[in-house]
Amino acid sequence: MGKKVLVINPGATSTKVALFEDNRSVKSKRIEYTVEDLKGFSKSTEQIDFRWKDIEDAINEWNLNTIDGAVGRGGLFKPLESGIYRVNEKMINDILSGNMVAEHISNIGAILAHKASKHLGGDAFIVDPVSVDEFEDVARVSGIPEIERKALQHTLNIKQVMRKACKEMGIDTKDANFVVAHLGSGISICPIKDGRIIDANNAIEEGPFSPERSGGLPASSFFKLCFSGKYEKDWIKKRLKGNGGLVAYLKTNDLRDVEAMMDKGDKKADLIYRAMAYQTAKEIGAMCAALGKKPKGIIITGGLANSSRFVNLIKERISFFTANILIYPGEDELIAMADAAYRVFSGEEEPKEY
Repeated sequence: MGKKVLVINPGATSTKVALFEDNRSVKSKRIEYTVEDLKGFSKSTEQIDFRWKDIEDAINEWNLNTIDGAVGRGGLFKPLESGIYRVNEKMINDILSGNMVAEHISNIGAILAHKASKHLGGDAFIVDPVSVDEFEDVARVSGIPEIERKALQHTLNIKQVMRKACKEMGIDTKDANFVVAHLGSGISICPIKDGRIIDANNAIEEGPFSPERSGGLPASSFFKLCFSGKYEKDWIKKRLKGNGGLVAYLKTNDLRDVEAMMDKGDKKADLIYRAMAYQTAKEIGAMCAALGKKPKGIIITGGLANSSRFVNLIKERISFFTANILIYPGEDELIAMADAAYRVFSGEEEPKEY
């Protein structure tokens, strides 16, 4: 019997849980929550027992009595090195006390994994949270001393596809020199130099607009909008994240809806679609410059990479940077987390202490 790993990924309106044996998913469940289900919770830590009950129900449904390890989604911790972290008391205390970069449901992933390990055995881990910080010093400078650029990106999937590309190309991860574009509800584009993410557009504040986010904005114009007196603070916050990008222009965050609008001759939809691809390609070009050398490949990943139509618009503008443009659609976070546990079991990677 192979080693068993339970993987737990708490999301805004769902909890995904899966059981892996020998690094193969054998059971999985997506537990959905309505706005009504969650309306009584003001912060993520208040949902721990609520979410754990549903995970426990899945464990009982699967007649699961023992595991070799549990992996939870990493949250918005202080800046960390890339890698796998064993959940310890300090990590748990930071989560419970709110000593985090920001409030987010992924913050409780470590605690849910810890509960699973206490219940079923094995160690609990997190892997490559969004707050992994491998920036070079010049990447931290913003332009005014009051603001420092922060390392926040879709690290889990970015590192996973980097490893996948290295394996396919026969490259050691320490020699990995890529630009990775993670295209989802937010867009993270990163230069990876010698296996390290040396820069990234913070998808909440910078870079291309995306299905739900505004991306980087003209600073003076945004300043005037904020102080125009026409808009409340909450409206502006939502315009940046949640009600920006495609939603703001076209009232949908679904690329398939936009493509359907284009197919019916909607010229505005066509313009905004092309503009998002244009901005994405432009940011990839900027990160090629940040890399400082010819990339061994450009990797396009995330949910939007499922659209060959969108990807092809990007490829038209970036193909002169490298002949190797690798497309890995989606962002299978459960597989990425399980892989981490099996790297620990095989001795390929040592877990870090938080």
